[in-house]
Amino acid sequence: MEVSCFIHATEDEGKVAGAIANELKISGEPHRERLDGHFGNEVIHLRYHLTGEEAWIAFSVIADRLGGDNLHALLQGLDSAIDEHSALFLRFSKQDLVMGRLALSAGDPIRVRVKPRQFMIRGDVTRFYFQLLERSS
Repeated sequence: MEVSCFIHATEDEGKVAGAIANELKISGEPHRERLDGHFGNEVIHLRYHLTGEEAWIAFSVIADRLGGDNLHALLQGLDSAIDEHSALFLRFSKQDLVMGRLALSAGDPIRVRVKPRQFMIRGDVTRFYFQLLERSS
């Protein structure tokens, strides 16, 4: 699993990184990459790479906290969230996560890429993620 986001100069990097780590139960440090924004402003790309138990815990937290309308919307559009390599892509509101809420969002998101090992996916990939999300929630 990969969790990533862009942090702009007007945002508090520590607050965003702390919210991601706290809310998704991530213990490791993110990879930081400094970038130049369109107008020359500094942008930080934060990326967490999770494997094994840590990835499962983060995924379970996401599925559990999503609930209700967000989970329903995700399950309804699940086909469009999966790529040709069987990876699931989710986008959450950065501002909501900083405030302790998990909500799907396309604007200024925290991006989550879930890519289980191929042997774990038996049969239809959409059905695999559907069952995984329902079971975890």
